[in-house]
Amino acid sequence: MLDENVMNNKGLHIHLLSTPKYKTTTIALQIRSNLSRETATERALLTQVLKSATKSLPSRKEIRRYLDELYGASFSADVQKKGEQHIISLKMELANEKYLRDTTPLFEKGLHFLREVVEEPSFESDHTFSEKVIHEEKRTLKQRLHSIYDDKIRYANQRLLEIMCEDEPFSVHPFGILERVDQITNEDLINEYKRMLNEDDFRLYIVGDVSEEEVQKASNTFTIQSRESSNFSTRPSPIKREETQEVKETDDIQQGKLHLGYRTSITFDDDNFTAMQVLNGLFGGFPHSKLFLNVREKESLAYYAASRYESHKGLVLVFAGIEASNYEKAMKIIDEQLVDIQEGQFSEEAIKQTKSMLKNQLLETADSARGVIELYYQGIIGNKKRNLDDWLQEIEKVTREDVISCARELHLDTRYFLHGKESN
Repeated sequence: MLDENVMNNKGLHIHLLSTPKYKTTTIALQIRSNLSRETATERALLTQVLKSATKSLPSRKEIRRYLDELYGASFSADVQKKGEQHIISLKMELANEKYLRDTTPLFEKGLHFLREVVEEPSFESDHTFSEKVIHEEKRTLKQRLHSIYDDKIRYANQRLLEIMCEDEPFSVHPFGILERVDQITNEDLINEYKRMLNEDDFRLYIVGDVSEEEVQKASNTFTIQSRESSNFSTRPSPIKREETQEVKETDDIQQGKLHLGYRTSITFDDDNFTAMQVLNGLFGGFPHSKLFLNVREKESLAYYAASRYESHKGLVLVFAGIEASNYEKAMKIIDEQLVDIQEGQFSEEAIKQTKSMLKNQLLETADSARGVIELYYQGIIGNKKRNLDDWLQEIEKVTREDVISCARELHLDTRYFLHGKESN
């Protein structure tokens, strides 16, 4: 992976990953806050309002025209959650002027545009956002939240998290809460914008063939600052439920969605993190996993069966699409797959294949500029730096005993089953 040069420019941490590998320059401004039911919807809406207009480019049309002038630069804005942290990501990709005949300072212009998006948005004369822009972005945000319900796998996953993590920030979707959208006023957005500037952690990532001197010069106009990591929820408190809870709900669907939530104390900054990655890959992360082979292929009980490890929260989530009549049988076989791993009933070949696929995933991610930024930013979110070479070696060193130990750390917290009304 590329060497990281972290600079501090007037309080803003700039992470430069300089390389001649790419003919483009990728820039990402990562804005981090604690995930909260009180602010998630406002931040999701604010992200889109900021993206839509700036002081010198007060409309989407003018922004598009300006980006076209920068040799078709791309610009995107989105929100996501990592553990119990809420991340606004503003990303740009620009042609590198070193490879063009034109001498237009694209990198400098791109950084100045990104700074204006955050620090000089388009305000009305009374220092409020445009009501027209807010109305349009509210409609778009509601469509995005409605789309979760329309995709029953995503909906079932969100319902599992809402039930399982009811009193925890992790239950909140990064897009916020649908019922909250229409309640947000212009004043609410302005207050959230001011809070973001004063309290959030800003980090600027740059990948491309640019020098430290170029970065220092081009970023000199930023006034936003990075914050101490201790201000953010990097390691959630472990919660252990006395008994597994079970919730069944009905909807107008044909195929049942069985979603299970397991808890573990092993998170990204733990020494056993890579062993948990191997465990998840063996359990349900890959096509050769126990869930895929036994629940889907061998028993033909599921249209899909997989698991995902939420390393910044300490959860393993299992997803299976099943007929409602197969609920008990599917649960039994899923339970058996974890017990098998806990008892060491898996081959060395399966471990070897899992390690190989994990390493390939990492190398594939590290092959793109955006992937490199994602890997480095994981270390900020998880409060532990992981060099790619060391990460790959740690995966290779994981033993059978490590996997068994991690499997025994998992305990089933919540079963959630969404099924058709006729099978109630």
